[in-house]
Amino acid sequence: MTVLRIQHPVPDYDRWKRAFDQDPADRRGSGVIRYTIMRSVTNPNFVMIDLELGTVREAEKLLLKMRRIWSSSGSTVMIDPEAWIVEAAETAELL
Repeated sequence: MTVLRIQHPVPDYDRWKRAFDQDPADRRGSGVIRYTIMRSVTNPNFVMIDLELGTVREAEKLLLKMRRIWSSSGSTVMIDPEAWIVEAAETAELL
């Protein structure tokens, strides 16, 4: 599984979430299988989003799409997004 991990501060979480829910990148159509939104416990206006995709190529294409969106309108709902394409190197459950 390939993950496109994005993180950035937001001026207003609720406004950012509304923009996220409008889905300007067409997550499903871009190959996203699942996503997770996380918020910092010390700064709830700092978000991290993991978008799970089937392939690196899908993640690369989505990241290009996201960068276009960020350059056109992102600054009103987020600040300086950073993104990485990652794959799990190891997973373990410690029960």
